[in-house]
Amino acid sequence: MSSTVWWEGVEKTRVLIAPGCGGSKPGELLTLRHPKSEEGTCYLFNDGMLQELQWFKQSYGSWFLGDYISEDGSLYMATTVDPVFILLPIFDEARMKKGEDPGKFRQLDEILYVEGFPEYQHLLPLADKCMEIVCQTQEVGSMKFYRLDNSKVLAWLSCKVCSLKKTLPELDKNYAAQDEKQTLVDAVSIVGEYLKTEPWLKLLYDHLGLEFVDPTMKETNMENLPTAYENHTASSNPSQEKASKKPGRQPKQAKLETGSKNIRDMFSRACKKKC
Repeated sequence: MSSTVWWEGVEKTRVLIAPGCGGSKPGELLTLRHPKSEEGTCYLFNDGMLQELQWFKQSYGSWFLGDYISEDGSLYMATTVDPVFILLPIFDEARMKKGEDPGKFRQLDEILYVEGFPEYQHLLPLADKCMEIVCQTQEVGSMKFYRLDNSKVLAWLSCKVCSLKKTLPELDKNYAAQDEKQTLVDAVSIVGEYLKTEPWLKLLYDHLGLEFVDPTMKETNMENLPTAYENHTASSNPSQEKASKKPGRQPKQAKLETGSKNIRDMFSRACKKKC
């Protein structure tokens, strides 16, 4: 069951909603690199789980929580994330792979020494438990060495995609109505929000026998769509529209993406359904 914790900031107080918060052992707020954007992102490390923090801001309204009211309607929400996603790019860089060379075996304390992000060291016990699933390991005496393995990573990602592919039709009727291949593409797209395009997202598409779709192309298509004001102006001036047309050439129509594939939207729908 979720509980609430008040975090005292410099400017204002915000609310954090997270599973397990409020127990005898407080969670730690860590700033780590986002696995896709590489930007500093805040995570909550609590009871051996890593949770990604997201800030939601309402333009109006408030939250009534127990005896307190958060007047501005803003809060933090923590969503559990598989730590392998967060650690994958760090382990990828640590092997210092060149060409066909599989790279080097490294100890965990070396791998998790990330310049500018000292809080990765807090994840040493977690990495020891979870990263063997995507790594080769070697033990020399009491020392253990890790090296990321591409085939293990792809097998792990495939399991994630297949599990999500089974879950999506239960979350949204639109997913249930579409064909199986499109649901698979959607599952890869959602998982891809935590993967760099090079090499993992492309490798995953190839591994699953799918045609690679560059996520940036969707953003470009959306940017090229006319605004509501432009549509209204064009419809209210039909003579102007006819005059601007040139014979023999048809204007290109931008592709409109149907349905949101954003992982945040997916979890929001899941929460609403449970409620």
